[in-house]
Amino acid sequence: MSSGKPPKPMETALQEAQAAGARGEVPVGAVIVSAAGELLCAAGNRTLELKDPTAHAELLAIRAACKRLGSERLVDCDLYVTLEPCAMCAAAISFARIRRLYFGAADPKGGAVEHGPCFFNQPTCHHAPEVYGGIAEQAAGELLRSFFRERR
Repeated sequence: MSSGKPPKPMETALQEAQAAGARGEVPVGAVIVSAAGELLCAAGNRTLELKDPTAHAELLAIRAACKRLGSERLVDCDLYVTLEPCAMCAAAISFARIRRLYFGAADPKGGAVEHGPCFFNQPTCHHAPEVYGGIAEQAAGELLRSFFRERR
């Protein structure tokens, strides 16, 4: 699903990832959209800026969407993120009851959705969203490759 123009929410997530990279953060961006298609929030990684190892784009977006909706649950919401979520983010996605997860680049090393612990397939996982990977995969992957190439 990496060919063609990405859906608007993923375009916004890619813009957030670019902004994160420009700040020196690992370029990952995330957005949360309501069932009606309303963009609720957008975020990029801020672990360095906030001196917070949990300040991943997904967690920042989940926190902002919960605050905006006044609820700890995002039952009818979809998350778009440029990189396959890690175990910490996958757990937060499950706890928030996100309806659908769309992600860009796979992360064989640190991902926890299709790689590593495959969090949503574990018997201890109480909620698993519908998962769609490979959305704007090439663009998301190139952002990451370029970022790390410049640092080597």
